[in-house]
Amino acid sequence: MTPDVRPLVAGNWKMNGTRAALDQIKAIAEGVDGPLAEKVDALICPPATLLYVATALSTDSALMIGAQDCHQDQSGAHTGDLSAEMIADCFATYVIVGHSERRSDHAETDHLVRAKAEAAYAADLTAIICIGETADERKSGQTLEILKRQLAGSVPDSANAETTVIAYEPVWAIGTGLTPTVDDVEKAHAFMRAELVARFGDAAKTMRILYGGSVKPGNARELMGIANVDGALIGGASLKASDFLAIYGAYEVLTA
Repeated sequence: MTPDVRPLVAGNWKMNGTRAALDQIKAIAEGVDGPLAEKVDALICPPATLLYVATALSTDSALMIGAQDCHQDQSGAHTGDLSAEMIADCFATYVIVGHSERRSDHAETDHLVRAKAEAAYAADLTAIICIGETADERKSGQTLEILKRQLAGSVPDSANAETTVIAYEPVWAIGTGLTPTVDDVEKAHAFMRAELVARFGDAAKTMRILYGGSVKPGNARELMGIANVDGALIGGASLKASDFLAIYGAYEVLTA
């Protein structure tokens, strides 16, 4: 955890969820409405088909809703894409950009991710910018080099703590059940914090840096208690309200 930084627990549903899953969003919205909501933010990023209804379900709760991606342009002939303005028009407040699955499945570059983050800012959305190394990069000792490059290339010069969240997701840990050691996570997050402060100054000391990669109820308290870890970006465990709320609830002890 980082002193004086409000943690964020975010769920990325990826390509999962139909209307039947809205019951889970309703349960999460109800579950985060308590004393902990004064200290910790909660966010769910459902598929685009559920975006508008999800925001309606969470209107009177502390739960925020975001999207999983946006196009870099405001409008145009881009069949199948969604602009940041369209996402904001659904009353969402966050958007994930640069997730490793977008980088690998759609060959997204750092330059494109930066453009998407800038589009998010223009629509008054908070951008969650994802970075992380692959298994091969980790094995060859390139983790910090990759993080440095992706931070420099993916984060806009106009980024600040209000508009930007960084999510560190080791690609090899996403959906595999594997997690880095506490020392590995602490080292990576300390490095990212130092890089951000060197570039943006003291204001970057309060920019949130989330950890993602096989975060579960059983390891949430340990991971989110690490220095410079300001919350989590959760994949599969966010699909069930009980699991998401258990991870969110880890902060009952951490913020006590």
